[in-house]
Amino acid sequence: MRRRASLVLLAFAVFFAALAPLLRWYAFPRLAKIPPGQYQETVLEAKPATLLDYGTLTAKQVEKVTIVQTLKGNVEESEKIERSAGRDVVVWDSLAYVQGPDGKMVSKLPERYIFDAHSQAPVHATGESVDGEAVRREGIEFKWPFLTEKRSYEYFDAQTRTSAPIHYKGTQKFRGLTVYYFEQTIPWTKVPYPKEMPIPGVDAATLEKQTGTTRWYTTKRMFWVDPVTGAPVNGEEIHREELRGGTLLGGRDKVTAFAGHVKMRPDYVDYTVDLVSSQRTLVLLMTSYLPWSFLLLGGGLLTLSLVLEARGRRPQKPAAEREPEPVDA
Repeated sequence: MRRRASLVLLAFAVFFAALAPLLRWYAFPRLAKIPPGQYQETVLEAKPATLLDYGTLTAKQVEKVTIVQTLKGNVEESEKIERSAGRDVVVWDSLAYVQGPDGKMVSKLPERYIFDAHSQAPVHATGESVDGEAVRREGIEFKWPFLTEKRSYEYFDAQTRTSAPIHYKGTQKFRGLTVYYFEQTIPWTKVPYPKEMPIPGVDAATLEKQTGTTRWYTTKRMFWVDPVTGAPVNGEEIHREELRGGTLLGGRDKVTAFAGHVKMRPDYVDYTVDLVSSQRTLVLLMTSYLPWSFLLLGGGLLTLSLVLEARGRRPQKPAAEREPEPVDA
């Protein structure tokens, strides 16, 4: 009986020991993915900020500028691309809507971002665009991969339509979470005008050609990223835009169009931290908690199996040396 029990325990020990790496290295990369229908809204503010008054073409300091960033999963488009790509794909339709202190639109920048649901690597397909113009992204945008590493990543900048490294700068504590801090600086770069501008009767597509006035942009981008889920829990930008040269400025070399330190509104930071905290538990369950538990359980069962096997093989005394068994009268 002991030998049979030890074999059963040995079988379970091998099963759990094999299940641990299988769950971590095979199941997790296939099961962990971004849902295609996800919706997220984030509000950022620059307080105070410098903003161009397009009526007088002069820069003025205002109390605040608000940026509403929305990400909406397009399930129908993702299913279309999946059929041709042969893998799980997510399509995000995003919009960065900038409004002044009076609530009126300053600019808006729509995007369509197509990426692999598991790795967050870009998927190049019809519809990939910024402000209606086709682009070909390299690197990540909005979100880091699951199990983020302490290294630089290529990060796509929507204003310049190019990718540049975003550098890992250290590990920090943020609202009780251990996060990785990343930083990217985009130098002054000439960028296109948004298609929709707060100038009545002005066609953004021909504004530069007609006036010779160009639009320039620079930013320092900062993210605090949860390394388990790859989701940013906080983001900031030190953002500046200028109009330079041409007849639109009336002989001036340049004028500030927008300048400010953009930060996530505190209530949205709280919401994001709570959301990421709940999601990271699911990821840790598959990458750490369950694999280590199965490995320890397998080791314990193996030890118990060996103990039973050793006891079953212990030599017994010869029959002549055994004490006679009592006999009933």
